[in-house]
Amino acid sequence: MTNNAPTKEHSHREIMIILSGLMTGMLLAALDQTIVSTALKSIVEDFNGLDHYTWVVTAYLLTSTASTPLYGKISDLYGRRIVFQFAIVTFLIGSFAAGASQNMAQLIGTRAIQGLGAGGLMALTFVIIGDIVPPRERGRYQGYFGAVWGLSSVAGPLLGGFFSDHTTILGITGWRWIFYINLPFGIAALAITSAVLHIPKVKREHKIDYLGALLLVSAVTTTLLAVSIYGPQDGWSDSHTITYLVVGLLLTVFFLVWESKAVEPIIPLYLFKNHTFSITSLLGAIIGAGMFGAIVMLPLYMQVVKGYTATEAGLKLIPLMLGIVATSIISGKLITKHGHYKRYPVAGTAIMALGILAMTRLQIDTPYWQLSIYAIMVGAGLGLSMQTIVIALQNAVEFKDMGVATSSNTFFRSLGSVFGTAVFGTILTNRVAHYLTLNFTELAAKNPGAVANFDPKQLVGVQNNTAVLKTLPAEIKVTALNAFVDSFHVVFFVAAPVVALGLVFALMLRETPLRTNADYASARNESAGEALG
Repeated sequence: MTNNAPTKEHSHREIMIILSGLMTGMLLAALDQTIVSTALKSIVEDFNGLDHYTWVVTAYLLTSTASTPLYGKISDLYGRRIVFQFAIVTFLIGSFAAGASQNMAQLIGTRAIQGLGAGGLMALTFVIIGDIVPPRERGRYQGYFGAVWGLSSVAGPLLGGFFSDHTTILGITGWRWIFYINLPFGIAALAITSAVLHIPKVKREHKIDYLGALLLVSAVTTTLLAVSIYGPQDGWSDSHTITYLVVGLLLTVFFLVWESKAVEPIIPLYLFKNHTFSITSLLGAIIGAGMFGAIVMLPLYMQVVKGYTATEAGLKLIPLMLGIVATSIISGKLITKHGHYKRYPVAGTAIMALGILAMTRLQIDTPYWQLSIYAIMVGAGLGLSMQTIVIALQNAVEFKDMGVATSSNTFFRSLGSVFGTAVFGTILTNRVAHYLTLNFTELAAKNPGAVANFDPKQLVGVQNNTAVLKTLPAEIKVTALNAFVDSFHVVFFVAAPVVALGLVFALMLRETPLRTNADYASARNESAGEALG
């Protein structure tokens, strides 16, 4: 429906009601990035699908990442609510089908459908808030989104562990509930957004860039397959890895050439002429890599080295969540009060880099309170940076580009997370193999009696399945655990300068006055007028 009237301002109460629907949808998408990890063991045992278990995670990441920028553009053309609700319905269909899967192939396919919906939930949440709240006032609401990210980082592994620890719940296999639990929350998000999400739709002449969409999805999918599947699995010099990387890069070049000529491109290349858009895109990718590096590596360290269960590791991530939530809320209120935002990503990337660097001090016997401090530092850095760069971006682009610019930023952050997770995971795997051999050789030289009756081939088992650690003799077990500790150190030594690079980009960010209610209403109505011609 076309609406030519000037858009009215929403009251705080109306915004909070809308937020409840948006945050429910966003929580579902964020949770499903992590909830599967602790349930994979049970799923693999049910389906005998060890060879393809990584696809359960990767299929979701591939489709959610590749579809993110498409949702921003399509919502610019057809309206936010209908596209957001389409994303919810797609996610719910994928969730129900994933819970009902009877084999590994079905589960992988339905996870891909889930990811298609999740791409819209993640991107459009920020786009819709950008529509209804001016940048100057947006800070007071950003803490809620920080809380969602913080909650999902803890609740995902925790819920996954809880459901998979139960053989059946209400007569249904335990692990299937990690998908079925989405249904009531998704339906609630659908009901709330239907009732309260009334953003006037401006009718515009449009043309969907189908070839651009196809090239983008193909380029992203092919490149991500190389870095998240074939590289870690077969090696970076393997022909499969190189082929997929080259094809991905060629498709990216074709996409950029085509977008420069398209009438309505999926990602308008002129956006990159906007200094803030370019800087926040780079920052988003770096923050995404650092965030997932911490969220993936910390639970792994706690489970492998400290011997915690999946549920315990999830609970012990609470300091990370507290760091995210506290600094998101505080920085948001200060941005609304003073109107300055650049200082927060500058401080955030610095604190996050120091927190990751401090993790190189982790040992087998590191006390939990010490680990908590490092986790709080990383969480605080994320809370100061993640939502603030979205405010900076939305303040710097024209209203007509709000959807595509915001979803593109989410897209780059998702790319950073997938690339970061793949690269850090590969480094960990390679270093574990190296240090296991090195440490075992040193132990044999120092204490031949300790390894007299030990078959070194068992070390290969440790690399493939860390449960083997429990079966090792005490001295050999300590040697193996030290190999993991040394490997984690290498990962954190690599991750710290990557995040520190974010500090350089944060310092390059240009701070411009945040638009107020009056400015924002004027820009919104001007954009509507231009669209209506």
